[in-house]
Amino acid sequence: MATRIGVISDTHGLLRPEALRALRGCALIVHGGDVGTPEVLEGLRAIAPVVAVRGNNDRGAWARALRETETVEIGGARLFVIHDVKALRRPPANVDVVIAGHSHAPSVVRRDGIVFLNPGSAGPRRFTLPVTVARLRVEGGRSRATIVTLPVPSRPPKKA
Repeated sequence: MATRIGVISDTHGLLRPEALRALRGCALIVHGGDVGTPEVLEGLRAIAPVVAVRGNNDRGAWARALRETETVEIGGARLFVIHDVKALRRPPANVDVVIAGHSHAPSVVRRDGIVFLNPGSAGPRRFTLPVTVARLRVEGGRSRATIVTLPVPSRPPKKA
C-alpha cells in the first residue's frame, strides 16, 4: 500500500489555507526549513505528524529545537531532509530521497537512483516563482514526487 507524504518548505511564518488543503490526507508532513514561526508547525501538526529542519531564517528558542538535518524511514524508503542542498557534500548511504528547500524553486530530479526534491516555497511569493508544495508517494521503497502549484490569491493572507 502506498504512503503519501506532504512536503513543504520556506513558509516564512505564512501557512496558507491552500497549502493545508493540498497536504490533507498525508501520513506525514516534511518541512524543509525556513518555517518562520512555531504556529506554522502547530497548523501542520493538526493534519499529520511533522518532521521539520531548521532553515537559515529560523531563529529563537523555538527554532533551536529543530535539527539541521533529519532522516526518516517511511513506506520502505529513507528520506534525508536538509534546508540547503548545497550544504550537502554527498547524500548519506542508503538514502532514497533528499528533501531540501532554501532556493524557493520547485524541482524534482533523479540522480544516481536518488530523488532530489525541492518543494519550492509555500510562503510569501518571491520574484516570479510559483507558490508550491509537493507530494511524495512511497510504495515498496520506490518513491515518486509531484510538485503542486497552489491557487493563491494575488494578496497573501496575514502571517501566522
